[in-house]
Amino acid sequence: MYKVLAINPGSTSTKISVAHDNELLFVEDIKHSKEDLKHFEKVSDQYEFRKQHILQELEKRGIPLDFDATVGRGGLAKAVPSGVFRVSEEMIEDQKQAVHQHACDLGCMLAYEIAELIPNCQSFIADPGVVDEMAPEAHVSGLPEAPRICIWHALNQKAIARRYARDINSEYDKLNLIICHLGGGISIAAHEKGKAIDANNALDGEGPFSPERSGTLPLSELVHLCYNTDLTEEEMLRKLSARSGVLAHLGTNDMRIVEQRINEGDEHAKAILDAMVWHIAKAIVSEGAVLCGKVDAILLTGGLCYSEYIVGLLKKRIEFLAPVKVYPGQDEMLALTENAVAALSGQQEIKEY
Repeated sequence: MYKVLAINPGSTSTKISVAHDNELLFVEDIKHSKEDLKHFEKVSDQYEFRKQHILQELEKRGIPLDFDATVGRGGLAKAVPSGVFRVSEEMIEDQKQAVHQHACDLGCMLAYEIAELIPNCQSFIADPGVVDEMAPEAHVSGLPEAPRICIWHALNQKAIARRYARDINSEYDKLNLIICHLGGGISIAAHEKGKAIDANNALDGEGPFSPERSGTLPLSELVHLCYNTDLTEEEMLRKLSARSGVLAHLGTNDMRIVEQRINEGDEHAKAILDAMVWHIAKAIVSEGAVLCGKVDAILLTGGLCYSEYIVGLLKKRIEFLAPVKVYPGQDEMLALTENAVAALSGQQEIKEY
C-alpha cells in the first residue's frame, strides 16, 4: 500500500488530500484570505506560508509524515510531454522565473520540500497545464512572431480520457476523443490515440469566451483597445484573462446566478449565456476536422457540466459529430494521486525534468 500526499495550490486556497493507494482518505481545502496573501509580492513568495498551513493541517488530523510520495499540481514554466515528472531544483527555479505566474507554480515547491522532511519519500508533478503534444501544424499562426501555444486543463482531461476508456473497456491510446473542460477557463483538445494533438491556450483566453475570459477577439478591435485605454500591458492581460467573458457582460462569473436571472425573464442574460455555448460548440466541432472526422466520443467535464441548461444546449449542437459523455466537476486530487501511485508501482514511467 502506497501513502500519497497530493497538493493543489489555487489562487486563494491550498487543497490537499491523503490517500492509501488510489483511495482518498480525506480532501481538505485550506482557505487563504486576500488579507493573508496581499503581503506577498510574488506567488513564489507564498511558499513557506502555504507549507506551514499544510503541515498544521496534517498535524491537526494526527497524520504522521510517513508518505511514500508527495505529488503537486504542475506549474506553467515551460512545455513538457505528458506524464509524471520527478521534482528537481531546476524545475523549482524555472517555476520561480516563469512568464505565467500562477498559484499552481507552487505545487512542485511544496511537494519537494515536504518530501525532503520524510525518509525515502519521492516528489512528483503530473500532467501540468503546459503539457504540449500538439502537431507541428497546430503551433503555426498567421504571424511568425506569435506561434500558438497551449495552456490547458491537461491533468483533468487526461484523467477523464483514461476514465472513459476504462468505462468502455478500451484504452486511451486506441481512441480519438474531443474533450472540453468547462470552468472559469475553457480548454478544448483533440486527443488522437493518446496524444492531445491540438489544444487552446485557455489561460490567456484563446478559444471560446468563458465565465471570466475573453476568448479569441476581433483583432483590429483588440489593437484599438490596447492603444486607446490607459491600461498597462499587465492590466490588459489581466482584463482578458480574468475580467472578461460573462463577467464583463453580466457582472458575475457565477453561472448559477446567470441561470437564475434567465429563469426570472432576463433576456440579456440568456443571450450572453447562449452565445457562450454557441462559441464553445463551434470550437468543439472544429476539432473534428483535426481528427479528420474520426471521433469516437466527445467528453464534457468541469464545473459548468453541473448545469443542465449549458449541457443540454451544447449537446444539441455537437451530438451529430459523436456520442457525448458528461463527467461533471474535476477530481484533480484523485488524478494527481492516481498518477503518483502508477509511478510508484512502475505502471508509469517517472520522467526527469
